[in-house]
Amino acid sequence: MEVEERRKIGLKYLKTIDGEVGDEVIKALDGVAGDIGNYILEFAFGEIYNRKSLNLKQREMITITSLLSQGGTEPQLKVHINGALNVGLSQEEILETFIQCIPYVGFPKVLNAVDVAKEQDVITPELKKAGNKLV
Repeated sequence: MEVEERRKIGLKYLKTIDGEVGDEVIKALDGVAGDIGNYILEFAFGEIYNRKSLNLKQREMITITSLLSQGGTEPQLKVHINGALNVGLSQEEILETFIQCIPYVGFPKVLNAVDVAKEQDVITPELKKAGNKLV
């Protein structure tokens, strides 16, 4: 696949998943680290997200799990929590994804992710009423 085609596909997925926030990330890199923006568009979104075995909901669930596990990626986690919602993950599914990570990465990283989600009003008091004890 040619670079321009990967870029076109990447822009489509970026818009679908991250909306305006994704555009802002790419624009912020322009003139400073434009090559990184190109890699994000052409490789991450143009090639990886374009593969057929996983749908966008599954990909975003994996992405937020990976970011949560790394720690220190709160700005990117914020973008991808928003992306997860954009592609159809529910607030409940995002919280359950975090809970699933507890035995493997520990409470501190999960609680940091919960804080990011709370800032975006993804984790709300209504989820607590629904029986989620982590919030």
